[in-house]
Amino acid sequence: MIRELLKKISDWTLQKEEELAKECAIPVETIDKQIETLKQKRDEIEKNLQEIDELIKRLEKIKNTELLRCKAK
Repeated sequence: MIRELLKKISDWTLQKEEELAKECAIPVETIDKQIETLKQKRDEIEKNLQEIDELIKRLEKIKNTELLRCKAK
């Protein structure tokens, strides 16, 4: 629910900025800053995803080791 609300707010904000850009009312620097901020956020998310993937791999390895050990008993 919160995610949907944030998406609607973001969509509305982008729509208003697009309208302002058509009227040359937004400085290009402002848009450049927003683009850079989003790129940084994307990089952070990618890093977090890589860390999560590593954790998943470690847990799968632990699980497989445990399964092999338990089958041997």
